[in-house]
Amino acid sequence: MPIVTIQQFPRSVEQKRELARRITEAFAEAYGAKAESVQVFFSEVDGENWAKGGVMGCDREAGAR
Repeated sequence: MPIVTIQQFPRSVEQKRELARRITEAFAEAYGAKAESVQVFFSEVDGENWAKGGVMGCDREAGAR
């Protein structure tokens, strides 16, 4: 049973639904797995909980505004 974990910035449920559908199709095709056995977990991380190059995401977001 394939389990896929996605860590990402917050997205809409519609975007996550589409991504889950596409990931499920890809695993079913590549592994010959039944679509019903593919599990996709979303872990959303906001800008206060990550940094890149030593700069907090919330600081990057503020600079982009």
